Amino acid sequence: MEFVRFPIVSILEDMLEVPEEHNEKSRNTPSRAYMRDAKAMAATPADVIEHPNAYVFVVDMPGIKGEEIKVQVENENVLVVSGERQRENKENEGVKYVRMERRMGKFMRKFQLPENADLDKISAVCHDGVLKVTVQKLPPPEPKKPKTIQVQVA
Repeated sequence: MEFVRFPIVSILEDMLEVPEEHNEKSRNTPSRAYMRDAKAMAATPADVIEHPNAYVFVVDMPGIKGEEIKVQVENENVLVVSGERQRENKENEGVKYVRMERRMGKFMRKFQLPENADLDKISAVCHDGVLKVTVQKLPPPEPKKPKTIQVQVA
Protein backbone atom coordinates (compact mmCIF):
# COMPACT_ATOMS: atom_id res chain seq x y z
CA MET A 1 0.00 0.00 0.00
CA GLU A 2 1.41 3.35 -1.04
CA PHE A 3 1.51 6.16 1.50
CA VAL A 4 -0.36 9.26 0.27
CA ARG A 5 0.37 12.68 1.77
CA PHE A 6 -2.56 14.94 2.37
CA PRO A 7 -2.01 18.68 1.86
CA ILE A 8 -2.88 19.37 5.49
CA VAL A 9 0.12 17.28 6.58
CA SER A 10 2.51 19.44 4.56
CA ILE A 11 0.90 22.60 5.91
CA LEU A 12 1.26 21.37 9.49
CA GLU A 13 4.89 20.37 8.87
CA ASP A 14 5.58 23.88 7.54
CA MET A 15 3.88 25.51 10.53
CA LEU A 16 5.71 23.29 13.02
CA GLU A 17 8.95 23.48 11.01
CA VAL A 18 9.46 19.71 11.13
CA PRO A 19 12.98 18.86 9.90
CA GLU A 20 12.94 17.52 6.37
CA GLU A 21 14.70 14.27 7.27
CA HIS A 22 11.45 13.23 8.99
CA ASN A 23 9.55 13.46 5.69
CA GLU A 24 9.26 10.64 3.19
CA LYS A 25 10.03 12.99 0.30
CA SER A 26 12.33 11.86 -2.47
CA ARG A 27 15.61 13.56 -3.23
CA ASN A 28 14.19 15.03 -6.44
CA THR A 29 11.43 16.93 -4.64
CA PRO A 30 12.22 20.59 -3.88
CA SER A 31 12.70 21.44 -0.22
CA ARG A 32 9.94 23.07 1.81
CA ALA A 33 12.06 26.21 2.20
CA TYR A 34 12.42 26.46 -1.58
CA MET A 35 8.67 25.94 -2.10
CA ARG A 36 7.84 28.46 0.63
CA ASP A 37 10.11 31.05 -1.03
CA ALA A 38 8.64 30.28 -4.46
CA LYS A 39 5.09 30.75 -3.14
CA ALA A 40 6.09 33.99 -1.42
CA MET A 41 7.60 35.32 -4.65
CA ALA A 42 4.62 34.28 -6.78
CA ALA A 43 2.20 35.99 -4.40
CA THR A 44 4.02 39.34 -4.56
CA PRO A 45 3.27 41.03 -7.90
CA ALA A 46 5.48 43.90 -9.00
CA ASP A 47 5.99 46.37 -11.84
CA VAL A 48 9.44 47.41 -13.05
CA ILE A 49 9.67 50.74 -14.85
CA GLU A 50 12.74 52.11 -16.62
CA HIS A 51 13.18 55.87 -16.68
CA PRO A 52 16.01 57.69 -18.47
CA ASN A 53 17.94 58.09 -15.18
CA ALA A 54 16.53 55.34 -12.89
CA TYR A 55 14.74 52.03 -12.49
CA VAL A 56 11.61 52.01 -10.33
CA PHE A 57 10.25 48.84 -8.73
CA VAL A 58 6.58 49.16 -7.66
CA VAL A 59 5.24 46.48 -5.30
CA ASP A 60 1.76 46.39 -3.75
CA MET A 61 1.99 45.99 0.02
CA PRO A 62 -1.53 46.48 1.37
CA GLY A 63 -1.82 46.49 5.14
CA ILE A 64 1.95 46.35 5.74
CA LYS A 65 3.78 49.10 7.61
CA GLY A 66 6.97 50.49 6.09
CA GLU A 67 9.05 49.31 9.04
CA GLU A 68 7.91 45.71 8.38
CA ILE A 69 9.40 45.75 4.86
CA LYS A 70 13.06 44.93 4.26
CA VAL A 71 14.85 46.12 1.09
CA GLN A 72 18.35 44.72 0.52
CA VAL A 73 20.94 44.19 -2.19
CA GLU A 74 22.47 40.70 -2.30
CA ASN A 75 25.45 39.48 -4.33
CA GLU A 76 26.14 43.01 -5.60
CA ASN A 77 23.31 42.86 -8.17
CA VAL A 78 20.11 41.34 -6.71
CA LEU A 79 17.48 43.62 -5.19
CA VAL A 80 15.46 41.76 -2.52
CA VAL A 81 12.16 43.04 -1.11
CA SER A 82 10.86 40.94 1.78
CA GLY A 83 8.78 40.99 4.93
CA GLU A 84 5.91 39.28 6.66
CA ARG A 85 2.21 40.03 6.79
CA GLN A 86 0.76 39.10 10.19
CA ARG A 87 -2.84 38.04 10.72
CA GLU A 88 -4.69 40.30 13.08
CA ASN A 89 -5.52 38.31 16.19
CA LYS A 90 -9.16 39.34 16.59
CA GLU A 91 -10.72 36.04 17.53
CA ASN A 92 -12.90 36.74 20.53
CA GLU A 93 -15.35 34.37 22.11
CA GLY A 94 -18.06 33.60 19.58
CA VAL A 95 -16.18 35.32 16.75
CA LYS A 96 -14.54 33.28 13.99
CA TYR A 97 -13.34 33.73 10.44
CA VAL A 98 -15.92 32.62 7.90
CA ARG A 99 -13.52 33.06 4.97
CA MET A 100 -9.81 33.87 4.87
CA GLU A 101 -8.65 34.88 1.38
CA ARG A 102 -5.94 37.43 2.07
CA ARG A 103 -2.46 35.95 1.98
CA MET A 104 -0.63 36.00 5.30
CA GLY A 105 2.93 35.09 6.08
CA LYS A 106 6.24 35.85 4.45
CA PHE A 107 6.58 37.55 1.12
CA MET A 108 9.63 38.15 -1.03
CA ARG A 109 10.66 39.33 -4.48
CA LYS A 110 14.09 39.25 -6.06
CA PHE A 111 15.09 41.39 -9.03
CA GLN A 112 18.29 41.11 -11.04
CA LEU A 113 19.72 44.62 -11.28
CA PRO A 114 21.29 45.73 -14.57
CA GLU A 115 24.98 46.57 -14.80
CA ASN A 116 24.30 50.31 -14.92
CA ALA A 117 22.45 50.36 -11.56
CA ASP A 118 24.05 52.65 -8.98
CA LEU A 119 24.01 50.56 -5.79
CA ASP A 120 24.91 53.62 -3.70
CA LYS A 121 21.78 55.50 -4.81
CA ILE A 122 18.81 53.33 -3.86
CA SER A 123 15.77 54.71 -2.05
CA ALA A 124 12.52 53.10 -0.91
CA VAL A 125 9.22 54.78 -0.02
CA CYS A 126 6.00 53.08 1.10
CA HIS A 127 2.84 55.18 0.67
CA ASP A 128 -0.78 54.00 0.83
CA GLY A 129 0.24 50.33 0.63
CA VAL A 130 2.49 50.77 -2.42
CA LEU A 131 6.25 50.35 -2.11
CA LYS A 132 8.41 52.21 -4.63
CA VAL A 133 12.09 51.35 -4.76
CA THR A 134 14.12 53.68 -6.96
CA VAL A 135 17.55 52.63 -8.20
CA GLN A 136 19.43 55.41 -9.94
CA LYS A 137 21.42 54.60 -13.08
CA LEU A 138 25.14 55.15 -13.35
CA PRO A 139 26.10 57.82 -15.87
CA PRO A 140 27.06 56.35 -19.24
CA PRO A 141 30.80 55.85 -19.64
CA GLU A 142 32.68 58.54 -21.49
CA PRO A 143 33.46 57.47 -25.04
CA LYS A 144 37.14 56.75 -25.42
CA LYS A 145 38.97 59.23 -27.56
CA PRO A 146 41.29 57.74 -30.13
CA LYS A 147 44.90 57.96 -29.12
CA THR A 148 47.06 59.70 -31.68
CA ILE A 149 50.60 58.49 -31.99
CA GLN A 150 53.11 60.78 -33.55
CA VAL A 151 55.12 59.19 -36.31
CA GLN A 152 58.83 59.92 -36.04
CA VAL A 153 61.05 60.20 -39.04
CA ALA A 154 64.05 57.90 -38.87
